[in-house]
Amino acid sequence: MSTVDQSGTFTLGDRRVKRLGYGAMQLAGPGVFGPPKDHDAALAVLREAVESGVDHIDTSDFYGPHVTNQLIREALHPYRDDLLIVTKVGARRGEDKSWAPAFSREELTSAIHDNLRNLGLDVIDVVNLRLMFGVHGPAEGSLEAPLTVLADLQRQGLIRHIGLSNATATQIAEGRGIAKIVCVQNQYNLAHRDDDALIGDLARDGIAYVPFFPLGGFSPLQSSTLSDVATRLDATPMQVALAWLLHRSPNILLIPGTSSVGHLRENLAAADLVLAEDVVKELDQVGSAAA
Repeated sequence: MSTVDQSGTFTLGDRRVKRLGYGAMQLAGPGVFGPPKDHDAALAVLREAVESGVDHIDTSDFYGPHVTNQLIREALHPYRDDLLIVTKVGARRGEDKSWAPAFSREELTSAIHDNLRNLGLDVIDVVNLRLMFGVHGPAEGSLEAPLTVLADLQRQGLIRHIGLSNATATQIAEGRGIAKIVCVQNQYNLAHRDDDALIGDLARDGIAYVPFFPLGGFSPLQSSTLSDVATRLDATPMQVALAWLLHRSPNILLIPGTSSVGHLRENLAAADLVLAEDVVKELDQVGSAAA
């Protein structure tokens, strides 16, 4: 049994995947724009992830743009039968590295075809609609029009399953009235706990919750409690933060990203870390303090 197997499994769409996967965003250049600093190192990270047992890779064609999907294809195509690739649409990149909404039928349709071409796929396993109503997090706004486009593309056979990203509970409820939603991808970690109640609601309905920025994103988690626990467990703070997420709820699927093989191995080793209940309670206070 590989280390990643220790994370357990959960259903994503119609597949059981290991709960510890890999997010490809950091393979692009600075600001998630342009090519990687070290092309060969990026390929090595992807191959190491799959060889280590990862069967769930998260990406998007607006990373780069196009860069991460092209790297995934170069490193891993033809893909293993058990590898599930999840992408997202709903945004576009400006020449100034900006992020802008891309919700029109033409933009969404073009984005799906770009993902298919750059990944070398005939159908995408899961597509998340990235909502762009708020700059710094989820914000209310109807997703009926863009989600209806994805549902049409699903009926055409280009998409197997649909998820939502950066969504509120109201938007998730609206979305489930339009299409079957198999996952929700929002910011969530030890300190950022806005979705505590939502995670439980989704778990009861068998819907996967995929936290992005599980390690804090561009501002890594800083906590004396986290550091103290890591020291006692002879682990890194990031390993403890990932282990806490695995413990948090069985429907949580992790996609920590990195451009380093060494860091990848550290992240995957979090699956072996067992947290006692008193340690979990101690870590829970990090979120309370942040709130």
